[in-house]
Amino acid sequence: MVIDSHAHLYWKRFHEDRAQVIENALAAGVGHIVVPGTNVATSGEAIELARGTNHLHAAAGMHPSDCMHDSPESRETLAQLMADPECVAIGEAGLDFFHRDNPPLEKQEACFRWQLEKAIELNKPIIVHCRDSHADTLRLVGDYPELRGVLHCFTMGPEEMQAYVDLGFHISFSGVVTYPKNKTNREAARLTPEDRILVETDSPFLAPQGHRGKRNEPAYVVHVLKEIARVRGVDEKTMAATTDANAKALFGL
Repeated sequence: MVIDSHAHLYWKRFHEDRAQVIENALAAGVGHIVVPGTNVATSGEAIELARGTNHLHAAAGMHPSDCMHDSPESRETLAQLMADPECVAIGEAGLDFFHRDNPPLEKQEACFRWQLEKAIELNKPIIVHCRDSHADTLRLVGDYPELRGVLHCFTMGPEEMQAYVDLGFHISFSGVVTYPKNKTNREAARLTPEDRILVETDSPFLAPQGHRGKRNEPAYVVHVLKEIARVRGVDEKTMAATTDANAKALFGL
């Protein structure tokens, strides 16, 4: 079995055929899907999607692009969602300096720190979003040595990967690793320690090579797995077993 460690199945692009998308994933050998929230509303949706199923698992958090809505009221509601038994992780949370209209660093950092502290308080892993913000992300997670979690949709190279691994984090690779020009990212995938590597789709975004320009979905995580197995010189069955065991250990599945 394969585990898609990050898919936004509540996204509007899945509203009409979500059940079929999930069936497609199961048919492709995807046994579990982690569904992270990005704000109060989507965190609630993720938890309700996961409730009563064996293959969907929710995370609750606030994405840096949504942290303009960070407030005492939103934190109170999110804290309740984070404590829900269906919630296996905190996030996605982090820093994003790519979009110019995102909140300033001070606002993003305050929201991120609160979620880092909730992850420790609740003893749950944190799902970290890092876009054009490596130095500050590393600084913040480094302030909490007891943290465990994953750098989701990792797009950087071996040096950055090692910095997070040294802090005890897992590294999750997406369809980005299949793009022909991303040799540095493939090298990071080759070198990530066996017990720290995960795979994901980040659906509906970042469809793998061969599906680019189309909606991504959890079934396509097998393409990510295949490419990582190739660069690591192992067979797909072995790679699937490795990422399956890592995801189950991290998220307590």
